[in-house]
Amino acid sequence: MLEVDLNSLEAALAAGAPLIDVREADEFAQVRVPGAVLIPMSEFVARLGEIPEAETVYVICAVGGRSLQVAEYLQGRDINAVSVRGGTMEWFQSGREVETGEV
Repeated sequence: MLEVDLNSLEAALAAGAPLIDVREADEFAQVRVPGAVLIPMSEFVARLGEIPEAETVYVICAVGGRSLQVAEYLQGRDINAVSVRGGTMEWFQSGREVETGEV
C-alpha cells in the first residue's frame, strides 16, 4: 500500500504516527497538518537520517504528487512509508484543524 486517505491519516496521527511534510518552507508556513515535521523534498536525501523510526511513516505534500515520490523512495530503502492522498489542501478543505505560520 503506497497511499492512504485522510481518515487513515487522522487515525494514525491520533495513535502517534509520524507525519513528514515534504513541501517547501513557505508552503509549510501557509498551512499544515498539526504535528507535521518539515523535511522539504529538495533537502530530503541529505536529511534522510531525520526520518523517525516507526511502524509506518506518513508523508504529505500539497496534493499528493511529491509525497508519493518520497514514499516510493523511502520504501526502496526498506522504510514503510505511505503518501497521503489529497495532501494538505484536501485536509484543509475538509475543515480539519490546521496550523499556520513560521515554525
